Amino acid sequence: MQPADALHHVEHWVFDLDNTLYPARSNLFAQIDRRMGEYIRSHYDLPEAEAKALQKRLFRDYGTTLRGLMNERAVDPGPFLEFVHDIDISAIGPSPTLAAALADLPGRKIVFTNGSVRHAERVLSRLGVVAQFDGIFDIVAADYVPKPDPGPYRAMLDLYGLAPGSTAMVEDMARNLLPAHQLGMTTVWVRTPSDWGQPLPGDGHIDIAVDDTAEWLAAVAAARRTL
Repeated sequence: MQPADALHHVEHWVFDLDNTLYPARSNLFAQIDRRMGEYIRSHYDLPEAEAKALQKRLFRDYGTTLRGLMNERAVDPGPFLEFVHDIDISAIGPSPTLAAALADLPGRKIVFTNGSVRHAERVLSRLGVVAQFDGIFDIVAADYVPKPDPGPYRAMLDLYGLAPGSTAMVEDMARNLLPAHQLGMTTVWVRTPSDWGQPLPGDGHIDIAVDDTAEWLAAVAAARRTL
């Protein structure tokens, strides 16, 4: 299927942030993962192995470690988010390909992330694409309810006035595309080496699978110019 054939109806674009707008090989999330473990270990005075086990259980049970800490331990989300996103982002740099493709595409472009606005702004600035985005819907805007809970998807669409049938969502975690599909959005999965990000056998909620967001968007923009 050619990009233009699948996306001729799309007027607006929703993007996950980490490992979606930049390649997973940049490995920024590994830093965030370590920072979460450090926060839990120091905040609750736990041995490293016990802190890591708690972190992973909360992620599995609640969708994000933060949500689990809020539900089970009443953690203040503000200091947690500030601590875990205090990372070195020098592994990513400007992406002229991504910036040009975003500028070429019609409609609104929104970042939809389980992270914070501050983290998203740092990453977008580093990529050189801040000017191409109309908004950031972060975990705070979602009232700390993470993807793939369907509630934040509806809230995000309503906030920015996006009709699901004319909106595409791009995301590296296959499970996070299921609510988008159920709402009628076109779903684009960015292939990932993460086991947790893979589709399950029989999943039918992914419309398009791509290897690199910037390269794919450039092809989409070029194809749309010929229509």
